[in-house]
Amino acid sequence: MKNFFLVILINIFFFSNLTFLRAAEKWQLGFQSPATPVAEGIIIFHNWLMIPLISIAIFVFWLLSQCLIRYNIYTNHRPVDNFTHATELEITWTIVPALVLAIIAAPSFSLLYCMDEMLDPSVTFKIIGHQWYWSYEFSDYIDVTGEELNINFDSYMLAEEDLIDSFKMLRLLEVDNRVYLPISTHIRAIISSSDVLHSWAVPSFGIKVDACPGRLNESTLLINHKGVFFGQCSELCGINHGFMPIAVKAVTFDEYLRWLNRNF
Repeated sequence: MKNFFLVILINIFFFSNLTFLRAAEKWQLGFQSPATPVAEGIIIFHNWLMIPLISIAIFVFWLLSQCLIRYNIYTNHRPVDNFTHATELEITWTIVPALVLAIIAAPSFSLLYCMDEMLDPSVTFKIIGHQWYWSYEFSDYIDVTGEELNINFDSYMLAEEDLIDSFKMLRLLEVDNRVYLPISTHIRAIISSSDVLHSWAVPSFGIKVDACPGRLNESTLLINHKGVFFGQCSELCGINHGFMPIAVKAVTFDEYLRWLNRNF
């Protein structure tokens, strides 16, 4: 009985850490746990879309199998001479796919609108991609004297020998400077690049924005809950493309302000 409760406690501790650290798991096929309304909408749309896709695939494979079984050289030695076309069938397989696409388009357009909607943000930060690290800049703050503060820092991947806790700090994903962002707050991310194409992508946020030299792209975030969320550059940018991870720590707004005061 003691061993049973010990196993339960170990599982609770293990899975609670997995919940806290939102990163890809071994042999993972599905989505990472969502942390924003956009990510939740993407997963819901994906799950809903699989119903018609699987149904259509089953019907098509069934139709092909029937054609192969019933109309082959062994079961039908002579083809039907007077069969050239079927007008009703052609009209049906033209209209039905069009209706299916129209039904799919409605929720997809609303999801795209939500992804591109730009609300009045409470926090704005800038992301700049480099070969091969990320720079972050916060410029919406002033000090006690009324002067504007330009808060910026670089975020490099931690080498394996620099990982302090191998259980909580993930190899090839942990960085020396995590980005702190507040939860339940409208955030605007402005993304650019200083050299070549990069892409700032965090799966749990449902965000993937290209970082283009000489161009500013933007996206919005509304993080639902606290946690540490990992991502990676998703645009082939050179030899060390796989070694420029993204680490975002979502905290309460008070903790976010304390982080700003403590570090800058």
